[in-house]
Amino acid sequence: MAGSPVAATAPSPRVSPPGPGPGTGVPVAIRARPDGFVVDDMPSTGPLVDRFGRVHRDLRLSVTDRCNLRCIHCLPDEDASFHPREQLLGYDDLARVAEVAHRLGVTSVRVTGGEPLVRRGIAEFVARLSTIGFEDLSLTTNGTELTRLAPALAAAGLHRVNVSCDSLQADRFARIRRRGELSPVLASMDAAESAGLSPVKVNVVLIVGVNDDEAESFAEFARSTGRAVRFIEFMPLDGGGRWRPDLVVPTDEVLARIHARWPLEAVPPSGLDASQPAEHYRFLDGKGEIGVIASVTRPFCGTCDRLRVTADGSLRNCLFAHNELSVRKVLRGGGTDDDLALMIRRAVWAKLPGHGINDPAYLRPERSMSMIGG
Repeated sequence: MAGSPVAATAPSPRVSPPGPGPGTGVPVAIRARPDGFVVDDMPSTGPLVDRFGRVHRDLRLSVTDRCNLRCIHCLPDEDASFHPREQLLGYDDLARVAEVAHRLGVTSVRVTGGEPLVRRGIAEFVARLSTIGFEDLSLTTNGTELTRLAPALAAAGLHRVNVSCDSLQADRFARIRRRGELSPVLASMDAAESAGLSPVKVNVVLIVGVNDDEAESFAEFARSTGRAVRFIEFMPLDGGGRWRPDLVVPTDEVLARIHARWPLEAVPPSGLDASQPAEHYRFLDGKGEIGVIASVTRPFCGTCDRLRVTADGSLRNCLFAHNELSVRKVLRGGGTDDDLALMIRRAVWAKLPGHGINDPAYLRPERSMSMIGG
């Protein structure tokens, strides 16, 4: 077997942020507010930085927690609960948050859900976001409505899309998603490329005993289509509560299997990818690339620069956070843009050094992925 891409060609491993102490810029003693958010030594101007020196430039905006599918790694098949529509932020409110975030230095925005394309007026909302001036404006979708909306989204100013697809076998795809069919999702990728929404990235969650035998098939798909397939480790954010550590397919295993068939080399991060969660690998023969997001086995918390706003207006500084702040209260209570800016700074400043998934005392968040925004 060829040498492992992890050992032979991977870039330097991502490091954890520095701990508190002299010379780190991190206060040794932290006084927490009753809501769990610290304010000691928080800067009121300058970059959107946390206590560990991470500058935040990436925002995820969820426009809905609803979805037309029930994927096993996200939602329960039955009794899925969603927020009443009156609790969701309107597009005006979401755009206002985005404008304030941009003023604070955020350069990249991704529209998420649930499934963002099931919310009416999504293309018009994207058009509004595109006028703000973000360097990167993208959207994550399950692909079911993308063929219909791709031309309008491209015309609105969307740059690119990530399409979720967890199997290339039609029957297995149906079992994983519990609704919908594979062929329209594959067709949606073609439609996105035809509309100019590229590069199209394909998100795959591998689960032991479910679809873990398809790593090589998706690698071959990446080689034949030129699309970047990103293997995402199964995370403890599923609405059905089925996650267990032994169901996670480790990134190192995925890379080793693919590398044994088609040798890989690591692509050093640069530009917008420098702080992204995915590590990139290209095939040595030049036929495309893959990405891996190892949230569980190789956490990248030390370089995370992301904030999230849920569809109901909660501001989260980590996908796995237990504390959150309500921008909805500020927006509906007559708060100013400066009030929003201060709340965003508070959320960033309170960010922990890591998510702690592998800590024996770890407790999974109450919200599932669809409620947070992928």
